[in-house]
Amino acid sequence: MSILIRGLAASTCLLASACSLAPPTSLPPPPIPLSWPVGDSYLAQSEVALPTLSHTELFRDARLQQLIATALSENRDLRIAFADLAAARAQVRVVRAGQFPSLGVDGGITASRAGSGGNDQDYNSARGSRVRYTLQGGVSGFELDLFGKLANATEAQRNRAFATEAVARTVRIGLLADIAQAWATYAADRDLLAIAEATAANARESVRLTDLRLRGGVAPRTDLSQAQQVLASAELAIAEQRAALAQDANLLRLLVGADIDPALLPSGLDEIAASFAPVPAGLDSRILLRRPEVIEAEYLLRAANADIGVARAQMFPSLSLTGLLGVVSTGLGNLLSGDAFNFTAGANVGYSIFDAGGRRANVAVSQAQREAAIAVYERAIQRAFRETADALADQGSLVSRQKAASDNAAAAATTARLTEARYRNGVDSFLDSLIAQRSLFAARQQLVGIRLAELQNRATLYRVLGTVE
Repeated sequence: MSILIRGLAASTCLLASACSLAPPTSLPPPPIPLSWPVGDSYLAQSEVALPTLSHTELFRDARLQQLIATALSENRDLRIAFADLAAARAQVRVVRAGQFPSLGVDGGITASRAGSGGNDQDYNSARGSRVRYTLQGGVSGFELDLFGKLANATEAQRNRAFATEAVARTVRIGLLADIAQAWATYAADRDLLAIAEATAANARESVRLTDLRLRGGVAPRTDLSQAQQVLASAELAIAEQRAALAQDANLLRLLVGADIDPALLPSGLDEIAASFAPVPAGLDSRILLRRPEVIEAEYLLRAANADIGVARAQMFPSLSLTGLLGVVSTGLGNLLSGDAFNFTAGANVGYSIFDAGGRRANVAVSQAQREAAIAVYERAIQRAFRETADALADQGSLVSRQKAASDNAAAAATTARLTEARYRNGVDSFLDSLIAQRSLFAARQQLVGIRLAELQNRATLYRVLGTVE
């Protein structure tokens, strides 16, 4: 057994002294400005690092937090991502196992007939047979990693597992943002349904009054037809909004991965507007280096770098140890005696003299893939900056847009009220009243859309920053 120990110790020394042919990983400088652009459509930002936030701090409504908590355990896309991550981590162990020797033991038994004159100690006089036991153990197919090929292969696979973990984090962040946006959309559609129902109720009253005026010979039939058009349009909007609400609920069920308690759904934008907290000002654009897509690209770049080491190591000879221990016993009784053990050891050296430049081409392929990985890394940073800058541009203009829409809705409501009064007093035509009602309906819908856009913008910033857990 001492021979086995000495052999394994020598192998360990060789592994410890193995060199790596992978070039050092050098990340390019981020191809983005060091601060956000500032202008009329951007909020003023200072170059201060963004503090760590959780989704519970950004999405403060307890009902929304309950939906998110359920989704984190039930969403199928997230389960797929976590399963892929578990497989990637296991694959690292598979590749790493190639760096260590494989120990195996084989046992056997053979029996043969023998003559009566045999006096071997294994001879069984009652049965006239000879029994032979064998036991073999050893290390087979163990390659000494002299040039770091196996270590670099493990490093490459480990970095790919880290990249898969970043993908899982991207799925998680996207899921939470999708739920927040779908939840806010449901609230907006509830408001739009209420607007449509109020418009329909007002149109029904207008139809009733216009019909009375027609019967009294005060209004023409065209006034009644126009009033009925307004009513039909409002009823169509009611049907559309009810379908939209059902679709919103279906989307939330899909995102959450389970059925939803109706009590967790909002009744309108007014009750949830304050629960979507804005992202604090003071973002340093280098915070995007922590975004999952950027992290994924960085680890894939590191993996490509390690692949170069693997390709380079393949240009050198490989040394494999095929056997360090062999044990053979001829009888059960002396199986563990010193004379029963036979030791064998061997090594193979393999090197291809001519391969038509295949191995050098393999190195060139790995180097080209690294250059592509660098470009992907830089593109991920540039895309992250663009998406974040776009979201900030929206945020910077939403306040003024919402104020303008609110003023427009208030003015439209006043116009509709005064025009209707003038029509009833015979001052204006019904067409003027009809135009005012349609303008009010459109203005109120526009205001709801902008208020929804503000909440969705906050969820979008959560998504594009990628640093919030």
